[in-house]
Amino acid sequence: MSPVVKLLAQRIALSLLLLLLISVVIFAGTMVLPGDVAQSILGQSATPEALANLRAELGVNDPPVQRYFAWLFGAIQGDLGTALTSGQDISEALASRFWNTLFLAFWAAVVAVPLAIFLGLVAVRFKDRWPDKLISGVTLASISIPEFLIGYVLMYLVAVKLRWFPSVAMINDNMNLFEKLNAIALPIAVLTLVVLAHMMRMTRAAILNVMQSAYIETAELKGLNAFQVIYRHAFPNAIAPIVNVVMLNLAYLVVGVVVIEVVFVYPGMGQYLVDHVSKRDVPVVQACGLIFAAVYIGLNMIADIVAILSNPRLRHPK
Repeated sequence: MSPVVKLLAQRIALSLLLLLLISVVIFAGTMVLPGDVAQSILGQSATPEALANLRAELGVNDPPVQRYFAWLFGAIQGDLGTALTSGQDISEALASRFWNTLFLAFWAAVVAVPLAIFLGLVAVRFKDRWPDKLISGVTLASISIPEFLIGYVLMYLVAVKLRWFPSVAMINDNMNLFEKLNAIALPIAVLTLVVLAHMMRMTRAAILNVMQSAYIETAELKGLNAFQVIYRHAFPNAIAPIVNVVMLNLAYLVVGVVVIEVVFVYPGMGQYLVDHVSKRDVPVVQACGLIFAAVYIGLNMIADIVAILSNPRLRHPK
């Protein structure tokens, strides 16, 4: 077996094992949460007999190990269970909301990734000069401010005062692409500001690390200008760490949109999760947690695979 295939198999196996362990943590964590779903459904005036009957009907009195394996095997087969508060199939309820979350994350990535790489290249080209200091200062400030605060400030300035975009990011299937993009413009702007700084600074650091290599000095001695040296020699050799940080931030865009969806009342998985946390609807919380974990681990696994495949010493061991 070649080293590349062996490493890929190890990464995939470790990712699956990690997802299994996280499923245990998610299930155990939801079990120790305070609150009673039966009390939440029936209200404070419910009798003890009614509460006991509803708990038995919902299956919350079964042994935890039995409930975990029933939930796990169902999730493997695509059955995430039924929402306790509404009786709705969780898989069907999450389908449209999951795609809404991916839609928001996709367009935020379309804006943030090229912009971060471009700003990183510009910062390297003008290292320690005013463009580098300006870009680093602005991105550092944006990553230091809580995302919900950025969201409310943009909502007040852009939506309320200037009336350029709507303050509530509501989309539906009857809207065309332009109408959807107009509705999610502010969430995209907030997500871009949040992830831009990390990607830009890691891109800058990776390229500067490569710029210290001997072959970069050779390229400069050949008479290539700074942009040619960076674009043709430094950037391709820094692609592995850049891909890793891009994938990490793409994972954040999918998993970390909960706050943004709540701020802008966006109909995605984050809003759905928060709504059902307040209702103590444990199966919904478990399903959302498992999906978020699977997406995060999957994107990190892709980053590892790309880093392995981009390493010529692994592709050509001889």
